Amino acid sequence: MKKYFITGLLIWIPLAITFMVLAWIVGTLDQIILLLPNGLHPREIFGFNVPGLGVLLTLFIVFSTGLIAANVLGQKLVQVWEAMLSRIPVVKSIYYSVKQVSDTLFSSSGQAFRKALLVQYPREGSWTIAFLTGKPGGDAANHLEGEFVSVYVPTTPNPTSGFFLMMPANDVVELEMSVDEALKYIISMGVVAPPQRKPVRTAALLD
Repeated sequence: MKKYFITGLLIWIPLAITFMVLAWIVGTLDQIILLLPNGLHPREIFGFNVPGLGVLLTLFIVFSTGLIAANVLGQKLVQVWEAMLSRIPVVKSIYYSVKQVSDTLFSSSGQAFRKALLVQYPREGSWTIAFLTGKPGGDAANHLEGEFVSVYVPTTPNPTSGFFLMMPANDVVELEMSVDEALKYIISMGVVAPPQRKPVRTAALLD
């Protein structure tokens, strides 16, 4: 009975967690409907709420914003908007810090989180998974002799927190593992291991 009970849990727990996460996302995005005028609320039009309408509205807003910002007029509007935000002291610091990080992470030409690495942390002989984020910059680069790389070492099982390290390029091992596979490996605390592949050479780590 214990075996069957555990087998049932292994089936239902992922489904339940997935359902709860999706329900939370849909419920949160549906709050956007409250920003609409009263006459445009689904309850006023159909007589009842429409679950998931906030998700569609959010996708439409994001897509429309990208469509507008992709042309010359949209870029001018974004510049005016950013110029207005740059005059607000506290908002300026928060906005530009978040924008710089998001531009780095989501840029198609960026190197952030493009490669999974194997590094020794927190001590020699202890290995963990890390992600390549680029090369050291600023004044820090002037004090580092040799070739260094910037890496992010996530924590387990929550990879959104972690540590930023600048390590010699010779001390890291590039893995033949996708970022998605590495994240699953980290979140599962090593339970969900990716398939073994032939090791790659680290000479062209930043190429």
